[in-house]
Amino acid sequence: MAVLRRMARRGQGDGVPEAPDDPLDAAQERRVRAVLALGGVPQADLLDGVQQVRLRLLERAASGREAPRDVSAWAAVVASNLAMDWHRAKRRQERLGERLAALRQSEHPSGEDTSVLSLAVAQGLDELPDAQRQVVVLRFFADLPVRDIAEQLAIPEGTVKSRLHTAVRILRTRLHEDEVV
Repeated sequence: MAVLRRMARRGQGDGVPEAPDDPLDAAQERRVRAVLALGGVPQADLLDGVQQVRLRLLERAASGREAPRDVSAWAAVVASNLAMDWHRAKRRQERLGERLAALRQSEHPSGEDTSVLSLAVAQGLDELPDAQRQVVVLRFFADLPVRDIAEQLAIPEGTVKSRLHTAVRILRTRLHEDEVV
């Protein structure tokens, strides 16, 4: 933490009061905001982005790694990565919305049919073991690829695929037994 305090004190001469443990000085924060904004992050999300950069710098220090040589450059790169992550998440949400809209239009013209199917799928998900439900939700509702799911859950890709296969088979059987599909 001493390193972070020194980094925070460096920017205190610019007239902007800072928290003593703030790893970003005012100039660095402005740079992070600019990188996020130029990266396409909406104004409403800029503060969250700045906080994410601070958090990552604090996590780095807490893990025992030394502070980056050039905190300003490091923070700009992290901000740029956050902007890319924001765009990926936005595209993923748009694709999911498109898929859901297509399902509503093509497969089930009746609102009642859609409601029955949604209820049956929700009940089927509730009956799955936690590990299977988790990979189904991440894969089909969060639209994450198998590789990302495996990485985030710290399990092999084969385990993710196996859990998905088993869960889908159980759901399919359940939906047929209930005569929903």
